[in-house]
Amino acid sequence: MQGAPAEQTLCVRRPGRVAYADALRWQQEAVLRRQEGKGEDVLFLLEHPRVITLGRNSHRAHLLLSEEVLRARGYEIHEVGRGGDVTYHGPGQLVGYPILALRSEERDAHAYLRKLEQVLIDTLSDLAVAARRHPPHTGVWVDGAEGPEKIAAIGVRLSKWVSSHGFALNLDCDLEDFHVIVPCGIREYRVTSVERVLGAVPPRAEVEDLVVGHFSRVFQRAVRAPGTADRDRHRAPVGGDH
Repeated sequence: MQGAPAEQTLCVRRPGRVAYADALRWQQEAVLRRQEGKGEDVLFLLEHPRVITLGRNSHRAHLLLSEEVLRARGYEIHEVGRGGDVTYHGPGQLVGYPILALRSEERDAHAYLRKLEQVLIDTLSDLAVAARRHPPHTGVWVDGAEGPEKIAAIGVRLSKWVSSHGFALNLDCDLEDFHVIVPCGIREYRVTSVERVLGAVPPRAEVEDLVVGHFSRVFQRAVRAPGTADRDRHRAPVGGDH
């Protein structure tokens, strides 16, 4: 069938630290191409400056400070089209945005979420972090001294069976930044990071390589290295860290 080979390949792009608005635009452009049957699936792996995002199911009460105070403290605030509640992104996170044209046998939103969780669980296992699911909550969790702690958040959008948004894995981010919100609307559990669990974090590039390998296996897509045109199109903007 025409277009099938493109759907089964994956271009991985690692532009570094990127302003949230730029990454959102890249996602929208990639989604439109895939909906039109053009291009190929893409996995963006990147990092954001400090930003708070509000999903379609978010509650303003889960912002623990006013928007004016948050902006004065250096947080950007964006309303976005993904599912879920309020979440935080910032330096020290590995953020992944898969833009996948889901094949007919993949068109199950819950199964898609479970696959994303599996990619991160397997990645963390390679880092000697025992991670797991914690139903009914989406995301990836570890067992802390006082109960489950969330180490990775997941919030996605599916439009005409093309995915966008994705996951955020806490590597060595400042966990104090989560204290200005109720992360994902969940009050009873703490947020943690690889650094807190292990006491140190492997080089970011090594963690990204693990994610790519597990993503390729779980989603059955062959990884293609980006060409020059890809790199130029998704180069991290100058001044993106603000």
